[in-house]
Amino acid sequence: MRDKLFQKKTDLVDFTFDESVANVFDNMVRRSVPGYQSMIEMVGLMVKTYGQDNSNYYDLGASTGAISLVLGLNNNHNNNQIIAVDNSLDMIKKCETNLAGELSNFKTICNNIEDIHIKNASIVVLNLTLQFIKPKQRQTFINTIYQGLNKGGALIVSEKIHFDDKQKQDEITKLHLDFKRANGYSELEIASKRQAIENVLITDSQQTHFARFKNAGFSQSFHHFQCLNFASFLAVK
Repeated sequence: MRDKLFQKKTDLVDFTFDESVANVFDNMVRRSVPGYQSMIEMVGLMVKTYGQDNSNYYDLGASTGAISLVLGLNNNHNNNQIIAVDNSLDMIKKCETNLAGELSNFKTICNNIEDIHIKNASIVVLNLTLQFIKPKQRQTFINTIYQGLNKGGALIVSEKIHFDDKQKQDEITKLHLDFKRANGYSELEIASKRQAIENVLITDSQQTHFARFKNAGFSQSFHHFQCLNFASFLAVK
């Protein structure tokens, strides 16, 4: 379904992942996030390398299940369970609908991802999710994920990022706006969504992500993909 949520001028409240968003989410994210499909495809490649037999794969902030699906379809390991977590019941329902008939080794959990006990994990994915957690809570959350990962397991994080250099930030922001315009969003839609989400989505710099991985104890981390102001990181235990 095409995203038309912000076509009319209304009194806006903070962005929430309710039924109206769940119904248009796939269209919204592809038209708003440059490189989104490549982010997903990279997760499919990485599960082949970092997945382990007899382990769990976590999709934290699963939304409609795109990451869970690519984990399952590209998995070449044995006896794995895919655990899709989201705190929006509407998103969980959409995820279950999308995965039904596609995967048999998955389960969904409707809960805050910070409250999930990560255990026996070889793959954990945060796809456009960490940015919605309060900044002061992010290091503790990443530490918890690290503790639940098996040795050699991987955390994959994709996020909107910002740049400390103001000129670079301004130029990238302009290009991102042009990306949205090219995908059919009007000036009203762009401005309205930005107003709705600015108090909900708080970005980090690339350097902050790397510092957080290091502080958690990951043996290595690197930036493997970027398109404009969206980047993907891999951290290995």
